[in-house]
Amino acid sequence: MPPVVIDIRSAEDSRDVVHRAVQALAEGKLVALPTETVYGLAASALDESAVARLLETKGRSQGKALTLAIKSADDVLDYVPNLSPLGRRLARRCWPGPVTIVSDNCHPESLIRRLPVSVQKAVCPHGTIGLRVPAHPMVLDILRMLVGPVVLTSANPQGDADPVTAEEVIAALGERVQLVLNDGRSRLGQPSTVVKVGRAGLEILRPGVASEQTLRRLSSLMILLVCTGNTCRSPMAEVMCRKMIADRLGCAAAEVNDRGVMVMSAGISAMMGSRPTPEAVSVMQKMGLQLADHESQPLTGQLVRHADIIWTMTRAHRQAIVSQWPEASPRTFVLGRDQADIADPIGGPIEYYEKCATQIKGELERRIGELTF
Repeated sequence: MPPVVIDIRSAEDSRDVVHRAVQALAEGKLVALPTETVYGLAASALDESAVARLLETKGRSQGKALTLAIKSADDVLDYVPNLSPLGRRLARRCWPGPVTIVSDNCHPESLIRRLPVSVQKAVCPHGTIGLRVPAHPMVLDILRMLVGPVVLTSANPQGDADPVTAEEVIAALGERVQLVLNDGRSRLGQPSTVVKVGRAGLEILRPGVASEQTLRRLSSLMILLVCTGNTCRSPMAEVMCRKMIADRLGCAAAEVNDRGVMVMSAGISAMMGSRPTPEAVSVMQKMGLQLADHESQPLTGQLVRHADIIWTMTRAHRQAIVSQWPEASPRTFVLGRDQADIADPIGGPIEYYEKCATQIKGELERRIGELTF
């Protein structure tokens, strides 16, 4: 029987399409899904017979791992509880997106252990597991509604070209797939980048959409300093922090990014592109630091999501962040010892700025001394 094909571009109710796909997967059927990279062939990871048919349909060689698609980056630690800090950064910054992250799978509390034994062998035959969160809104809705993850591979026989249209899927797989969701040509039209992460760094296992240079930048440690307007306290903290880290790494401040550390600042109520206060510029000049070129930026959800460490100038700043982005709470700290606020010098004489800078410098020296690079 030929597959049922649903053109989701003209569907009257996208929720109905999601429900039909979820039902098909729950019933053990194979479903071809559009993603931002290429079309994927999916089976419920809880159904060992469906995964076996997927392997047969794919013609997958023995011992070559299948990928698990999960619903969000927030779930990655359920599958890899001991994922390295580098892996966590990439998951937080790249997902949903065209990156498959491979990591060792040796933790006894991993949800992988709850999958059927044959499925475990299919997704981690060599002690590693590949995970991905596709950046397609309907696929994400399907993953959120389905119980358990999905085994996902490109919707073509092993060795054939990756399909970028539903028509190519049907031509390649025919009756072996039961449901095809047609969303036209894939947006990116090439496979995801497969990257292996560990304590020592990252290794590109398969080139794809995301370049190695991009992934290395995204894997950097990111420190974000936050105040109110991003024109005095946090910018001063940013340039001081960058210089201290450069000294620790034995490089120039301008080379810190290339050494795997990004330092940024933002303001809870900042306008985009405001200049730093003249007093802040003057105080930094006395310390041998350049601040005149700084341009303010507002704190955004993306900045919060990407930051590994968020240091705020006051308790109120921290509270504002964790209230809006609760998931950032474990990464957000008041810079001052014992959560002491760093007073805002704006509107005051130069002495206020000097006192503020001295306080920030002392707190940064303590904080940075506790970090491992």
